[in-house]
Amino acid sequence: MAVMNVNPTRMEMKRLQARLRTATRGHKLLKDKTDEMIRRFITLAEENKRLREQTEQELCSALSAFAEARATTDARVTEEAILMPARTVSLACSRKKVMGVDVPAMEVSDSGGELYPYSFLTVTAKLDDSLRGLNAVLLKLVELAETEKTCNMLAEEIEKNKRRVNALENIMIPQLTETIRYIKMKLDESERAATVRLMKVKDIINK
Repeated sequence: MAVMNVNPTRMEMKRLQARLRTATRGHKLLKDKTDEMIRRFITLAEENKRLREQTEQELCSALSAFAEARATTDARVTEEAILMPARTVSLACSRKKVMGVDVPAMEVSDSGGELYPYSFLTVTAKLDDSLRGLNAVLLKLVELAETEKTCNMLAEEIEKNKRRVNALENIMIPQLTETIRYIKMKLDESERAATVRLMKVKDIINK
């Protein structure tokens, strides 16, 4: 490890020792934070996987029911039945903190209107099943999007922290340690040289 270009003085050594203590403390804090973020990430990734599988299954069932409804009912009648929905939803987006990272927080609210905006006499029951399934899967889709985005943002932050930890562990701390050792060696050499000079002066005075 290359030694930093500094003057080998006691004041410089004290300054570098203070930096080394700060870097060592920061390395431990960052490593602990990264470990905790990895633990939270694994938990969220498992939740994301469960939500994705459940959402895909429910969405597939709802779309299959809609396909059956279109196959058993005149296409024009089906389109007219769902052309003007009686229920609307709104999405409120905000932010929340997860391990110091700003992640999205989403909340869905609906108007509370009638779920089926048509007469039951004109369409098949499969269309009812489809609309009921799509309405139920909507909340899971929003939750899945929130969880997946949180996982992505945590993964990016974990990578940044890992780079910082590696930089401290493999570059900064070894470089500071080596420079402090070099300054100590130079100071010891200066002290020995000064001692030798004093001894020679003393010998000359005694003679």
